[in-house]
Amino acid sequence: MDSQFGIANVWTQGDFVTRAVAIILLVMSVASWLVIVIKALDIVRFKKYARKAQDFWHSPDLAEGLQKLGQDKANPFRHLVLEGREATAHHRKTSAHLHDTLDISDWVTRCLRNSIGEFTARLQSGLAILASVGSTAPFIGLFGTVWGIYHALVAIGSSGQSTIDKVAGPIGEALIMTALGLAVAIPAVLGYNALVRGNKSILNNLNSFAHDLHAYFVTGTRVCVDGQAQGNVLPLKKGA
Repeated sequence: MDSQFGIANVWTQGDFVTRAVAIILLVMSVASWLVIVIKALDIVRFKKYARKAQDFWHSPDLAEGLQKLGQDKANPFRHLVLEGREATAHHRKTSAHLHDTLDISDWVTRCLRNSIGEFTARLQSGLAILASVGSTAPFIGLFGTVWGIYHALVAIGSSGQSTIDKVAGPIGEALIMTALGLAVAIPAVLGYNALVRGNKSILNNLNSFAHDLHAYFVTGTRVCVDGQAQGNVLPLKKGA
């Protein structure tokens, strides 16, 4: 009795359109879960880097501060420090480039912003997949439902019988496609919202760190609070 209903029966009794819809929903579900898991692991890793970034300002010089940030090239905080150091050193060299018309503050700001922009694009990669799945999966499931109901009505009309036992099975199987569409879309939407919140938290920490770095590379000390410099960081030349 149970073998006459359910997802297995939808697959065995459905035509190529029904099977195509089921395969599309399966691919969308796998893709969305891969994005959710991979990006969630990235957020956890970047949050660890953000906590390490606070230790950077308790270093005696820039070289030791970089060691505390670790050697991972994917660490955006470490990359910001390297970008700021290179920008400062490059600007101090005498050369005939257009950026020489900018003062060191504007030049360092530009380099740090470019680095943050590149990281932001990398951080947000994959979110478009979740947004697309969350917005289209219910309609793909609904299309499968409409297609299944159409064929169920055609079969009922051909047999000339419209009793409840003849209608319940085909209609119920068609409605399974709507349930599958929702089962794919809901995790994608929830995952998208959670990842966006996590990304905002990381970017806030990165922007704050970049603000302090800008002050350090331009003035040789971190931003002051209540007249006191935060951290014990010596000028750039000490760690260069």
